[in-house]
Amino acid sequence: MNRAAGDSHSNFTSRQGQYLAFIHAYTLVNGRPPAQADIQRFFQLTPPSVHQMLLTLEREGLISRRPGAPRSIAVLVDRSALPDPEPGYRQTVKITVQRYQCASNTISCVSRG
Repeated sequence: MNRAAGDSHSNFTSRQGQYLAFIHAYTLVNGRPPAQADIQRFFQLTPPSVHQMLLTLEREGLISRRPGAPRSIAVLVDRSALPDPEPGYRQTVKITVQRYQCASNTISCVSRG
């Protein structure tokens, strides 16, 4: 169901390309397409903004979705035509691992975080 290889790259804006790249990458990493909420979190946008972009991508023939089916977004553009995903869109990285200081000659450790 992919579009013709030479037909895709110039048919979407850079922002649309970032949505397509995110959907593609998310699907590869997680084994299922993103929910609309996942897209909202990544791009830090409101639900109506994300929904409108998904409607636009679908209308342009860049993605397909099954009505009423969650996580049914499929990218219809060849991977070679997608841009590289831009990292993070101002996403902060949260580290939840505490740091420990251990004495080399004992088994006990002291939390430092």
